[in-house]
Amino acid sequence: MVLTQVSEEKVLAALCKRSFYRFLLEFWDLIVAEPLVANWHIKYLCDELQEVAELVFAGWPKEYDVVINVPPGSSKSTICSQAFPAWCWARMPSTKFICGSYAHQVALKDSLKTRDIVQSERYQRCFPNIQLREDENTKGLFTNTQMGFRLSVGVGGLVTGYHGHFLIVDDPINPEESFSEAELKSVNRWMTNTLPSRKVDKRVTPTILIQQRLHQADPSGEMLSQKLGKVKHICLPGELTDNVSPLELGERYIDGMLDPVRLPQGVLDKLKQELGAYGYAAQILQDPVPLGGGMFQVSKIELVDALPNKRGRIIRSWDKAGTQEGGNWSVGVKMMVDELHSVYWVLDVVRGQWGATQREAMILQTAQTDGKDVRIALEVEGGSGGKESGENTVRMLAGFIVFAYHPTGDKISRAYPFASQVGGGNVKCLNREWTKEYLDELRFFPHSRYTDQVDASGGAFNRLARKKVRVGGV
Repeated sequence: MVLTQVSEEKVLAALCKRSFYRFLLEFWDLIVAEPLVANWHIKYLCDELQEVAELVFAGWPKEYDVVINVPPGSSKSTICSQAFPAWCWARMPSTKFICGSYAHQVALKDSLKTRDIVQSERYQRCFPNIQLREDENTKGLFTNTQMGFRLSVGVGGLVTGYHGHFLIVDDPINPEESFSEAELKSVNRWMTNTLPSRKVDKRVTPTILIQQRLHQADPSGEMLSQKLGKVKHICLPGELTDNVSPLELGERYIDGMLDPVRLPQGVLDKLKQELGAYGYAAQILQDPVPLGGGMFQVSKIELVDALPNKRGRIIRSWDKAGTQEGGNWSVGVKMMVDELHSVYWVLDVVRGQWGATQREAMILQTAQTDGKDVRIALEVEGGSGGKESGENTVRMLAGFIVFAYHPTGDKISRAYPFASQVGGGNVKCLNREWTKEYLDELRFFPHSRYTDQVDASGGAFNRLARKKVRVGGV
């Protein structure tokens, strides 16, 4: 019998190829100065990524895309953006990666960490077949001699000419820009329109999105709501909440904490003070609404199946900000006040993304259905175009009692009076087909995907709350 001596490097290489988690343990110190605190979620994420990767290596159709929501400081970038591409090359050298982040400089930071691993003496001893090409070895793009590459891009950047076996997007939006509606739309448009066309094989290539939650309409929210394909949601809030996904992972939390070493209770308490209610709920708890409720405490709105016997003043308030087949919505909220009991009723919501002609027809049709006892409040945008549009609508509604007004102050300030009545338990709402979307928008405001129903509700409430009503006015 002949005994073959196997080198230590070959043994290590075999172990690392078999397990991405083992690979991470062996190469951690090359890219992170601090010793690894091997909390359970790190192995879980490694195993989940390996499960997705095995299908790519075999050329089989993917089972799902992946959305990973974890707090900052959980090693998400180290695992997903830095070590994972280097491990995949050990298994399949021709693997191609397109990796994005909200800024090109942030994407480059992760890229350099991957390159540090690949060019290290340790990696080269274990995987000597992985060599970087000298003519294509930059911070943002490096290619190996077996046609695998890792391309780094800032979200919104061009990726023309490149196709990946993996599309990895790590923190696609800056927390400081998550309140910008324009920024959210720009990021989501890049995620849904540009990135999907950059796949080697649309049946096989998975999209892996890693981020802390920042807004109802952030890229995670969009991927989870669009249902364009199956998505596995891995959500690991810093504290144990109902947001944990898959649900059974809640059993792994220790004393209600995800990572009691790096995110102990004292650190979490300090983050609550530093980030504020919204910041903590989004970035640490992975829910863009604080546990105690957002601006609108929707749980205090009583849902009622039938109209009240008591009748009062009724107003339909319109926000005409919508655009046809996209953008915002045109919304008409009908609200009634029971002045005897100081209770406000949300009776109906008409909502659509209409062009100007269709929208005006809908406003007129709704007014005719409501009847002339229902007054109409009409928000008029600033500028000559908004004024002219408002005048045309008032003219069209001849015979109805119409009040056209120009809103003052920001959306949040205008919503506060209505939100106060919601918090006081003084608002009831009919339970209809439109109710869930209406309450969802209130629940997430001001971080909701759209704000048109809140705007229209605020307009209706602010008119009804006036004690004295001029004859012929609202």
